[in-house]
Amino acid sequence: MKSGKYLGVTLNPRVSEQTQHTPVALHPLDADNKACRGSGKGVYMKLSDVQFDANGLIPVIVQDAHSGQVLSLAYANREALEKTIQTRQSTFWSRSRNELWIKGLSSGNTQEVLEVVLDCDQDAVLYKVIPHGPACHTGAESCFHHPVTTPPVHPPLGEVLEKVYRTIEYRLKTLPEGSYVAKMHQAGLDRVLKKIGEEAGEVIIAAKNADRRELEWEASDLLFHLLFALAEQEISPSDLSRTLWSRHKPQ
Repeated sequence: MKSGKYLGVTLNPRVSEQTQHTPVALHPLDADNKACRGSGKGVYMKLSDVQFDANGLIPVIVQDAHSGQVLSLAYANREALEKTIQTRQSTFWSRSRNELWIKGLSSGNTQEVLEVVLDCDQDAVLYKVIPHGPACHTGAESCFHHPVTTPPVHPPLGEVLEKVYRTIEYRLKTLPEGSYVAKMHQAGLDRVLKKIGEEAGEVIIAAKNADRRELEWEASDLLFHLLFALAEQEISPSDLSRTLWSRHKPQ
């Protein structure tokens, strides 16, 4: 990557194709930058335009780039933002220790930063990351795990598919005894592909019979085995997201 201070620039080009918004960005070479308010489009802005608070800090929201789950809230100063963009590792400013800290430096639970986005008021930053381990010091996947209101019965489909895919990936690597994934993997790819055909047939029958509950059940089985086949070929949901988004034509 060329030298320079970029904020809001995509560090992995695959993610920009998946993302449905155009990020507001900072770019030192863009002399004709404009205010982002009301534009609805990504605008490259100077690093000096970032609205740090009186202590030289800006809040940073960390989000899983694949599932969309919010992982944590931290703070960064100018140096931390520069380090994040240069190293592609989540870097923050510790208000308690009064020093820079890199997420996962001691725990190993690092975060690969794919995209850095500035908000419309220029006073908050979003890191879109691939987490390599839990975000919270408690070992929880996200720091936000104490609900104040009643949570929904289930998370969004995209988040569920991502979690199921990661579970399949993990079991393909570890092959735990008694695991359905391990058993099917050992039987060979043809066995997985046969299940896709079987489940597709069940989906057709359930739809023809207008059996809503059965259709939900069989469609879920079909999605599971499709994810299984994709994992065997090392194709991720984000790869599908990129392909589908490239075909999308906004109205």
